[in-house]
Amino acid sequence: MPGATAIGLTYNDGVILAAEKRISYGNFVVNKNTKKIFPVTDHVAAACAGMVADMQVLVRQVTALAKIRKLETRREVAPNSIAKLMSVIMFERRYFPLLTQVIVGGIDSKPQVYTLDPLGSLLPDIYAAVGTGAEMALGVLDADYKEGMTEDEAKNLAIKAIKSSIQRDSASGDGIDLLSISNSGILQNSMNAT
Repeated sequence: MPGATAIGLTYNDGVILAAEKRISYGNFVVNKNTKKIFPVTDHVAAACAGMVADMQVLVRQVTALAKIRKLETRREVAPNSIAKLMSVIMFERRYFPLLTQVIVGGIDSKPQVYTLDPLGSLLPDIYAAVGTGAEMALGVLDADYKEGMTEDEAKNLAIKAIKSSIQRDSASGDGIDLLSISNSGILQNSMNAT
């Protein structure tokens, strides 16, 4: 599976998703400017590590199904529903799996983060990391995460965690994408990893 690092963490008013931009396959760097974070609805997004093409297919399918569900119910689709839908789709494809690890983050009545593996296992958490650089990122998150952080504190922690994985994981690098989800919606930005 291609290397990557993606993280998600909750803060007092929302969720931060972060990922580095490099796609590598073995020792070969395929691309240095790839988006690995995808908005799904107005208050839910997903980040991936692994095959980005598989993630793009999954997000396109889940986004379409979420729009249909919103039209049927006349309500926003909750983050746990989006995560469960992804889980079901990934499990249905278990014999020809989507080779991607996913972090789903969103805000309903409170911020929520879920981790999915390629077979659709669904694990809720307050923060998570996936990919080949996950061990380094989780070391930073375990040490510095605290509940009730502000958005700026959460962004700084996310950047610190991704930078730590970039320093030690050769499959991760070339910049950082950030996505912030709050009651006011989704905000995306990018930065260099230096």
